[in-house]
Amino acid sequence: MTEKEFFMKKAIAAAKRAAKCDEVPVGAVIVKDGKIIATANNRKERENCAVFHAEIVAVRKACKKLNNWYLDGCEVYVTLEPCPMCAGALINSRLDKLYFGAYDPKAGCCGSLCNLVEDKRFNHNLKVEGGVLREECAELLSSYFKNKRAENKAAKERKQGE
Repeated sequence: MTEKEFFMKKAIAAAKRAAKCDEVPVGAVIVKDGKIIATANNRKERENCAVFHAEIVAVRKACKKLNNWYLDGCEVYVTLEPCPMCAGALINSRLDKLYFGAYDPKAGCCGSLCNLVEDKRFNHNLKVEGGVLREECAELLSSYFKNKRAENKAAKERKQGE
């Protein structure tokens, strides 16, 4: 197993914890000098707030751990391609590199819809590599949404039967 795969597996474990809390299964890990300094998952449902994406929560934890908002020398591993909000947070945090698993053709801004993190018009850029353990990351998401659709259908049928 490569170092990239090792850290992505840690992000996948965080994503699985999110699913157990009925959150969209996205996990993030921030690494500095080969050591994990922050691990997080989506918390939007638990916090009832749209900004609690895994990446944002991980950045907050890493900043607190380092006592600095500059996360230079750090890499982030995320199971899903970051959205525009998270891509902006990664840029502003001055992370060095982003690795992500599944591509997000509907909201991904690190290669799919656009590539904010490598856009030279910003004052900081991240190197980016997508597709790390892509199938495993994508399967987590597709299984989650398949189960949610089945639950919603069953609830609707129960309600109609009342």
